[in-house]
Amino acid sequence: MVWSQAVRKYSNEFLSIGVDAAALGMSNAVVASTGDVNSGYWNPAGLLKLEDKQVSIMHASYFANIAQYDYAAFGMPIDDRSAFGVSLIRFGVDDILNTTQLIDSQGNIDYNRISLFSTADYALTVSYARALPIEGFNYGVNAKVVRRIIGDFANSWGFGFDFGLQFESDNEWKVGLMLRDITTTYNTWTINEEEYQKIKDAVPGENQDLPETSEITLPKAQLGISKKFEFHNEMSLLAAGNLNMQFAQTNDIISTKAVSIDPALGFEWGYTDLVFLRAGVGNFQQITQIDDSKKLSFQPNIGVGFKYKGIQVDYALTDLGDQSAALYSNIFSLKVDLDIFSR
Repeated sequence: MVWSQAVRKYSNEFLSIGVDAAALGMSNAVVASTGDVNSGYWNPAGLLKLEDKQVSIMHASYFANIAQYDYAAFGMPIDDRSAFGVSLIRFGVDDILNTTQLIDSQGNIDYNRISLFSTADYALTVSYARALPIEGFNYGVNAKVVRRIIGDFANSWGFGFDFGLQFESDNEWKVGLMLRDITTTYNTWTINEEEYQKIKDAVPGENQDLPETSEITLPKAQLGISKKFEFHNEMSLLAAGNLNMQFAQTNDIISTKAVSIDPALGFEWGYTDLVFLRAGVGNFQQITQIDDSKKLSFQPNIGVGFKYKGIQVDYALTDLGDQSAALYSNIFSLKVDLDIFSR
């Protein structure tokens, strides 16, 4: 049964976490520079940089290993002017104790009535990229399906679209624009009425109202710029910056009623395209203290990567020194050029 309730704004926040340890080590400042299989997430226009089929996987644990975040992607060129990609994200908490039936109607405690359930969010994204007739310009489009499940209690389906644009100048400066949820992503929840009746009075005076069953994810925009500097000793330095914009008033360092902006900077030092060291800083927030004063918080990230014969392993450590409110996370990812199996 689908209940009709008020529409709730802001949803699907698990899609804002990010993918690929290489990008996370640079504080996600990769909208302009992305050019591999992970571009389906960061900016689908970057898929045009793929020279052959490529796959990527990532795993991360959050909240002291309570939540698991997994990602897998595949990308390939279609021809010299177009490319295709598909990716799947899962963010879930498994084996949650359901104690709503622990005490029966007579007040007796029966531990056999405890059960387990999982809550999980899924996102399947299909990406298409194509070169524009204007030299240096590429664009990409994402179509995504979002599935969210809370045990037997409720589940939802959502649909949305993203649009990305990249430009590379003759002197190798790159500019990228990513528009997420451009049509607003709409989620519709289905509530299991039978399960709801079991839990609505689990806590006297609480949980009396049905949850909202319609959600929309408002559009977001990311504007990026990057340049890679090559040195004669086979070293390189990629410098990148992002302006992450939300069209609402938030705690971002730049915040107005129309738009809020959170800047991010990222750097990648490379040696012979074999070893990479990364660092970045982002998530600048104005945090209100107990005395109503404001404190600026930020999140520094670092990372390291190794690439050899088409296989790349990356690691990122986020939230160094607990500068932000979130806990730090160790993130690993693997990227493989599938042409290594045909050599």
